[in-house]
Amino acid sequence: MPSKTEKFDQGSEVRKLARERVGPVKPSRPIPEKTKRRKAKHKKQENAE
Repeated sequence: MPSKTEKFDQGSEVRKLARERVGPVKPSRPIPEKTKRRKAKHKKQENAE
C-alpha cells in the first residue's frame, strides 16, 4: 500500500515564512531563574546548635 502524501497546508507555510522574516519570537514574560522557581526540599535551620 503506498504511503500517504503530505498535503500542502497554506497556514503553516505562511507562519514559516513569517518566522524567517521576523526571527525568533521574544517571550511575553521572562522565565524566572530555576533557583527562584524551585521550592526548597529541606528548610535551612536558622539556629544550628
